[in-house]
Formats: sequence, C-alpha cells, structure tokens
Amino acid sequence: MSLQGLMLMTESVVVTMDGVNAIGNRVAVTTSARLHMGFFDLNGALGRRFGSIGLSLKTPQTEIEISSAANLTVVGEGASRASKVATALLQTLGLPSDLHIQIKQAIPEHSGLGSGTQMALAIGMAISDFYQLHLNVNEIAVLTQRGARSGIGLGTFAQGGLIVDGGRAAKSKVPPVIAHADFPEDWPILLIFDKSHQGVHGQQEIDAFRNLPEFPAEHSAILCRHVLMQALPALAERDLASFGAAIRALQEITGDYFAPAQGGARYTSKLVADVLAHLQVGGVACLGQSSWGPTGFAIFENQSQAEKYLKQLNAIFADHSGLSFVLTYANNAASLVRKIN
Repeated sequence: MSLQGLMLMTESVVVTMDGVNAIGNRVAVTTSARLHMGFFDLNGALGRRFGSIGLSLKTPQTEIEISSAANLTVVGEGASRASKVATALLQTLGLPSDLHIQIKQAIPEHSGLGSGTQMALAIGMAISDFYQLHLNVNEIAVLTQRGARSGIGLGTFAQGGLIVDGGRAAKSKVPPVIAHADFPEDWPILLIFDKSHQGVHGQQEIDAFRNLPEFPAEHSAILCRHVLMQALPALAERDLASFGAAIRALQEITGDYFAPAQGGARYTSKLVADVLAHLQVGGVACLGQSSWGPTGFAIFENQSQAEKYLKQLNAIFADHSGLSFVLTYANNAASLVRKIN
C-alpha cells in the first residue's frame, strides 16, 4: 500500500493565448464512476472537516471527445450540464469557444456515483490537452468548482483505486489525497440502482449540510479509527470481512446522521435499503450506499459468491421494475486521456 498526496494547488491559474495553440487533433477522455463509502470527520474541531474514503469502478463510465468546430456544440447524454461546464471554463481561461464535444457515454446523474465531478474533470482535462495548457486535476477541480467537500472523485480520476482524502481546512483548495491503494480486482462489486429516486444534490445538498446539527466529536474519533486501524490494514491483507466492518460503521453512523435529509432513513431509497438488508442478513460483509444515493453497493470475495446473490436478488425483487443490478470491479488505473489524429 502506498501513501501519497496530490500536489498542492498554485494560488491561481492564469492562461493567456500567447503560445497556446490548438493541436488540431481530437482529444478523448474516459473516466469512471466512483463509490463514496462515507465521511469520517463531520465534526471538524481539529481544523479539518469531512475526510472520506472511496473507490474507483470500472463501470459505469463517462467518455467524451472534443474536436474543432465553428462554435461550441455539445451532443449526447448530459449535454446541458456539460455545456455549462465547458462554457464557464472556456470563458474563465479566455479560450475560444470553437469546440465540438461529443458525449459518447455518461455516468447516470444524481445517482451517488460522482457523475458531475467526472464530467467536469473530463471536459477540463480534454480542453487542457487540446490547447496544451498542462493543467493538473486539482487545478481543473478549482476552475470547475468541484471537490467542495470530498476529494474522492479527484483522486480516482488521477489515480484510480481506493482513495482516502484528508478533508478540508480553512485554506484548502481541494481536499488532499492522503492515502491511495490498489483494490483487489477479483472482488466483484454489485451496484444496486433505483431509477425511481435521485440522490440529494445541488441546493438541497447545501441546505442539508447547513441545517444538520453538529456531528459529535466522539463519533468522528471512532470513524477515524475505523479507517486508519481497520479499513486500510484490512485492505493491505485482503481481509474483506474486516474492511467491510469498517465501511459498515461509516455507513451506519453517517447514514443515521444524514437521515433527516434523506427522508428520515439511513438510505435514500426504500428499495435499495430492502436489498441491502437482505444481503446483510445473508452474511455479506461489505455493503452500503454511495454518497447520497440512491445507488447501493455490495462487495464479494469471488465471482461465484457474487453470482449466487445476484440470482437471489433477481428472483426476490423481480416485481420491482425500478431496481436493477450491475456487477462490476475496482478500477486501479487513472483516467485515460488520448489524442486522436
């Protein structure tokens, strides 16, 4: 396991058109969803607040391609959101809006899988590469106003694997990544989707953090211990049961804290909650809700175990058309940025 931090941000990013030339080729960026498994210090009395642990996934993915055009055009799933990001970024950097952005696939929005951050970073990295600006992930995050509370999506974009971020201090540009480790790629990960729900987002999310009561310091102490002395060592030793116990502690304590903003329940979706309850009774060690949900997850030790539970779930919840299940795996690679001639 390696411990490493991302480089600190420069105070500002200044780009002029002198010497900045579009390369004339197309640029494609592929990035993947992430699980946000929980915050571990929502109290902040030590000077840093939030702090979180999460994991990069192989699927679903966001894939975009940019090329020259007469003016800014954006097509594909999530085009409206992507257009706003691109327009603001190009204006901030003083760049011409003569780009075509094609969204070939996109992580589902407001599902708890980091769609907004991954789209913003993909667009930012594509523009940076297209105009040879050499911006790093943290700089793009600041320019696109991502990473306000969690650095998981920034870390997974830059490195893949399991990420722990150190939360935000008063002067933090973005939450620093303080630990990174490869995650076993032979541990299947079940994603539980509920198409009838969306996770808390936008102004609703801002209001939730503003209105929730102070998080008990003793709870933060417990959760920090679970991350440092249980989750990370367990991962190093491939001990899914102990890793899962740490994640369940995060899920239970923070989920109950966020319940007033989630309809009074630990999990946003009643259907996803029912699936997770069935899996927990069945002995599944690692499970929970990603971010604000509604997407749930469960992690298994091998393929046969995952397929056994998936078969059960498809039978038990066959009458619930909003539910769907996808088996995926951890992604231990950085996002892919490539030029296309």
